[in-house]
Amino acid sequence: MGRPPLDGREPEFAMKDNRDIIEDLKKAMEFYRELGFDYLPVKLPESTEHRLMSADKITDAGPLPLDPCPLPLNRSSALQALRNEIGDCTRCKLCSGRKNIVFGEGAPEARLMFVGEGPGRDEDIQARPFVGEAGQLLTRMLKKLGLRREEVYIANIVKCRPPNNREPGEEEIATCMPFVERQIEIISPAVIVGLGRISTQSLLRSGTPISKSRGKFCEYKNVPFMPTFHPAYLLRNPKDKWLTWDDMQKVLEKLKT
Repeated sequence: MGRPPLDGREPEFAMKDNRDIIEDLKKAMEFYRELGFDYLPVKLPESTEHRLMSADKITDAGPLPLDPCPLPLNRSSALQALRNEIGDCTRCKLCSGRKNIVFGEGAPEARLMFVGEGPGRDEDIQARPFVGEAGQLLTRMLKKLGLRREEVYIANIVKCRPPNNREPGEEEIATCMPFVERQIEIISPAVIVGLGRISTQSLLRSGTPISKSRGKFCEYKNVPFMPTFHPAYLLRNPKDKWLTWDDMQKVLEKLKT
């Protein structure tokens, strides 16, 4: 006598379904592993557990690899996975002159995100965004607004310092843009502030001068976006600080809604 059918079906059809289930689960787990998740707390229905155990016995697929040590599925893990993906990046020529990749920092669950242009000398040395003179001005402004750096998230369009602090080129921006776009997607802020022309024009795919776009809310993928002057510009033109202060008051009001 042959092996009895499983679930009232012929054995070859039952084996095929079991293999399909295993392959689908493996693909799903590989997807989440690429995002940095090492564990998925899955509770299988009893009937499915039985079928998977049967599949292990009648196929060569082997047992489904499940890690018994759970890790949280959160934005911090996703950001770390993105940083790991960037690695020791050599995707554009900026890699040749940098000391460090400046990924970004702040609260992964931040409701307010700032996006600047690129790292400067101090940022390149410390591997942190906005820590030079311009960054200190930004920090002081946040403090006056009743915010702390730890409460927001700060990133740049490009992750490596352009030589002599020049503006990043089109190819360099295009190479790095997917990373900052994914940072925004992961963090999912309530409001984004574009610091300066490069950040604003790159994210909005617009050629409008920052002097005309600043102070007016627009949208980046359905997220309210406020263009304003870069802190480095304000260091050179302190008379315009009040304009950025006014822009940030609008941002605070938007965060309340």
